Amino acid sequence: MDVKIEHTWKEVLRDEFEKEYFRQLVEFLHKEKESGQVIYPPGSLIFNAFNRTPFDKVKVVILGQDPYHGAGQAHGLSFSVPEGVTPPPSLVNIYKEIESDLGISLKGKNGNLSGWADQGVFLLNAILTVRAGIAASHSRTGWATFTDSVIRTLSEHKQGIVFMLWGNFAKSKRELIDTTKHTVLEAAHH
Repeated sequence: MDVKIEHTWKEVLRDEFEKEYFRQLVEFLHKEKESGQVIYPPGSLIFNAFNRTPFDKVKVVILGQDPYHGAGQAHGLSFSVPEGVTPPPSLVNIYKEIESDLGISLKGKNGNLSGWADQGVFLLNAILTVRAGIAASHSRTGWATFTDSVIRTLSEHKQGIVFMLWGNFAKSKRELIDTTKHTVLEAAHH
């Protein structure tokens, strides 16, 4: 199956794209579109996190649950919104934590985290798509199987990554990470 994704990710995830669950996931997404469902993010941005942060450049992983489900919010990077979109509460809380812990003021900062992604912060949602207006609507489609494999692959093939697990859902992914090779930071999702 030819998936349009950055070449280093395509190489390390090659086997995943050939598995039956992934074929079924692609078929599900096609059926959603054919039935008139609006899906976020747009198709060209589903793998935005991968395309902005190549496998060999990943230094930090910030794991989210699923894309924002409001119009114009999701652009394929967890917790991030395009410029001009008001930062959602989850991102505002991340900014507050940064301000509190590091003393860096982010007041008035827009919600686009593309600059972080370009510097090696892999902004991964466990579920990569969502139906418009319905949070977690694609949570049982195969995305979790795929992204669990992504997390395991990072853990197995790299060293010294900082995994930020924000909220109970993200914390449940801790078991996929070799904590002897990587740092895992956990925080409550306010």
